[in-house]
Amino acid sequence: MRCLTRVSLMGSLATAAVMMLVLSGTMAAQAPSAPAHLRGGPKGVVKTTAGRPVAGMMVQLISDKNAIRTTAYTTESGAYEFPRMEAGTYTLRLARPLEYKPYWKDGVQISGATVLPDIVAERISSSQFIPPNPEVLPQLSGSEWVANLPGTAQEKKSFVNACGGSCHSFQMQMRARFDEENWRKVVLRMSNYGGRTLVGSPNSGTAPTDPFETPALAGMDLEPGEMERVVQWLVKVRGVDAKDPALKPFPRPMGAAARAIVTEYELPYELSNIHDVAGAPDGKIWFTINRSPLIGSLDPSTGKVTSYRVPTVEGEHPGNHWIHADKDGIVWFTPVWAGGMARLDPKTGDMKVTYGGPSHSTARHPDGTLWRLGQGFVNRWDPSQPDFWKSPKPVKQYPIPGKSSTYGTSISWDGKYWGGGGNDGIVWLNIETGEVREVPIPSGLSAHGRGNFDPEGNLWVGSKQGVLVKYDHRTGVVAEFPAPTPYANFYSAMADKNGHIWAGEMHAGKIARLNPKTGQFIEYQLPTPWSQDYNSWIDSSGSVPTFWYGDQYGYIVRVQPFE
Repeated sequence: MRCLTRVSLMGSLATAAVMMLVLSGTMAAQAPSAPAHLRGGPKGVVKTTAGRPVAGMMVQLISDKNAIRTTAYTTESGAYEFPRMEAGTYTLRLARPLEYKPYWKDGVQISGATVLPDIVAERISSSQFIPPNPEVLPQLSGSEWVANLPGTAQEKKSFVNACGGSCHSFQMQMRARFDEENWRKVVLRMSNYGGRTLVGSPNSGTAPTDPFETPALAGMDLEPGEMERVVQWLVKVRGVDAKDPALKPFPRPMGAAARAIVTEYELPYELSNIHDVAGAPDGKIWFTINRSPLIGSLDPSTGKVTSYRVPTVEGEHPGNHWIHADKDGIVWFTPVWAGGMARLDPKTGDMKVTYGGPSHSTARHPDGTLWRLGQGFVNRWDPSQPDFWKSPKPVKQYPIPGKSSTYGTSISWDGKYWGGGGNDGIVWLNIETGEVREVPIPSGLSAHGRGNFDPEGNLWVGSKQGVLVKYDHRTGVVAEFPAPTPYANFYSAMADKNGHIWAGEMHAGKIARLNPKTGQFIEYQLPTPWSQDYNSWIDSSGSVPTFWYGDQYGYIVRVQPFE
């Protein structure tokens, strides 16, 4: 009987094995391969010291010529393949190896489909938890930091609400050690003064009577006593004598999340603080710098950066915000702190600047007009008017009583709708009929609220609550799609031509891509542990859209999915 059972079992296992092989072959045949322009370059394998493949590892080549960083992901078999790259000398390294020891090799010669020696990755620890050594800590995303520290869900949520804005990563707080008195000073300063500039009085005009009960910083939207909860949690986990726990990093990317190429372009500035990016018809990527009087363009084929200085206003902090390149290659942008609009013709270098009128987050209609909500109106300006650059005045206004502004502002792809998001929810305008709607967010908090419309006319915005918000004007329904990674938030959301929604998961070091029809996310892990995406741009010219954003920490990122 035992023998029969064993034979039956072995037969079943054999049948199952055959079925698995058939299934594996079918799945392999159906698995999408990289488009031609994303393959055919250097290739190799990453394996452990025991010879096992390492899946989801980020392998990076850094050009000695222009410092462009190109990252590929390993497959389940540990194999990786780069696009065809310019022949030359590179540094080969593992990006964010985390549980493995750092690996890099200088002076690697690349020419065409160079086959690189196997990379042997050595684990730091045999445990699934890794020691918090100095090599590991800088690799952690903010979300991993928060997930690994002790504390209640309420304490961590309060911390993310209060300190999870956009001015910096969580590395600032997580690498610090202060006593209660000094943490209280830090929290007070960060919650009552503008975080984007180094000058100026509290945003409320005067410091609040009890700043820990009523934070003055616009957009905080904190519950009473929440700031005190943040201080006490920081004292416990980041106090003078606090110890870092053993760490468990988040899982590595698999499947579609590992089928992409990520390219990073470092900019030639210190403290550049990129805010927005926009693509131009000639293929260049334009960007604004938020805290200095510069805008610039990047040539992705060479890494060359060209800078343009913007006139400043005496007494106003320099810096720029929104940017857009029109079909003729003219670049429009906003000098944000002085409150204005500017126009640059890159061919001639001619720049026009006006102060007053459209500013901050502005939207440009297909007809060339500029739109923004301010002082209780959705305002429409016409830059072709002869007096616009001297004294810009709206040519049309749509009243929204009691609404001073929204942070985000956008125009639908067909020019029919205007929309904006912010702390109070969503504002939507039918440009053709003049109908205006103010729509609250189910979670009660939207900030930051930048975004755009998908091809079906739905408005999407990113939320500080860690959700992507969709407004369907046909049904009047607002839906929220939470980020798969905990302790992340969204600043902006951008729809591509296929209706997929893209957004940087701030503090998670990932770019999210949502298919609204299925509700499924793909999260592209980045080779750097942050993703400070204030407003991105999507190149929909190819069969598979390409995502671009400029990181707060001074570099521009391109994500090219295989599918």
